[in-house]
Amino acid sequence: MTWIFYFILVLGGLIFFHELGHFAVARLLGIGVKTFSLGFGPKLAGFSIGKTEYKLSLIPLGGYVSLAGEERNMDKDSEFSSGQLFMNRPPWHRMLVVAAGPVFNFILAWIIFWGIILTNGQMGMTPEVGNLQPDGPALQAGIQTGDNVISINGKKIVFWSDLAETIQTSKTDSLDFIISRNGEQKNIIITPQVQELKNLFGETIRVPVVGIVASGNTKTVKLSGISGAKAAVIQTWVVTKLICTSIVKMVERVVPMDSIGGPIMIAQAIKQQSERGLLELLQFTAFISINLGLLNLLPIPVLDGGHLLFFGLETVLRRPLSEKLQSAATRVGLLFLFSLMAFAIFNDLVRTFK
Repeated sequence: MTWIFYFILVLGGLIFFHELGHFAVARLLGIGVKTFSLGFGPKLAGFSIGKTEYKLSLIPLGGYVSLAGEERNMDKDSEFSSGQLFMNRPPWHRMLVVAAGPVFNFILAWIIFWGIILTNGQMGMTPEVGNLQPDGPALQAGIQTGDNVISINGKKIVFWSDLAETIQTSKTDSLDFIISRNGEQKNIIITPQVQELKNLFGETIRVPVVGIVASGNTKTVKLSGISGAKAAVIQTWVVTKLICTSIVKMVERVVPMDSIGGPIMIAQAIKQQSERGLLELLQFTAFISINLGLLNLLPIPVLDGGHLLFFGLETVLRRPLSEKLQSAATRVGLLFLFSLMAFAIFNDLVRTFK
């Protein structure tokens, strides 16, 4: 049952790090913080520094931050000065505090990817040719099975993903390949053909191809601190783009709605990844952290993105939105989130019983 511990650790840690972002920026801007709790529910232990209470609560799934002056009735926060109250601050201060939570989720993913790259190196498929399409451009140009691609049009190729991206995004009529064969380098010019392929989401797309298939071999490249940090940034960006594209495809009904999952699917995934090893569990944690950051940025009232929308409109209109409007929007947002959660749990149950 070790996976239950990992489930609590992963989910609780992600939410806690999210709240840590709100806390850190609020303190940096001099906004009063009443409570910073590790966990929810009844208090188990705690202490106070200044006017802030730090406590450990019973339910270890995340945490929360209570800011001074974030509620409509500010009489409860009389121990804080007027300048320390959240709602008395200019909108851009409030936006920074709100945005810090999701931003910290992206930072956490980057830290995890960076740590994995520094300790294990960056792993990927080698740019080695495994098979050739009959009568394809590469075969006609002289490419052979076992050739290793060093560069294309002057761009260094490290992994097969670099090769595929370079070919599919090329705008030229010909591609200048430098390959390694039996210890010797050769220069081969290939004219790609535009073909119809299926992308990750099952859509038919037209892209340039040269008719080669990867050998499937993998390699690990050791990276230093700075180069590893850059690689982690790229990896975080690639995962973020993939998740954003998936959300768009889901709205377009390209990706079926039954792929939406909730806490049961997350628990099952954490169990699977923990059984495969710490490395896989960390990678999945980074993936979920990016998901959590993006989810909170959606412009839905109740979520951080909804608050950013309200404060942004306040900046443009130069006056706060009416409490009645905000209250109505919040109720709609809550209804939407509860409906989405119920749908996700329903999908989880259907998948589990199947």
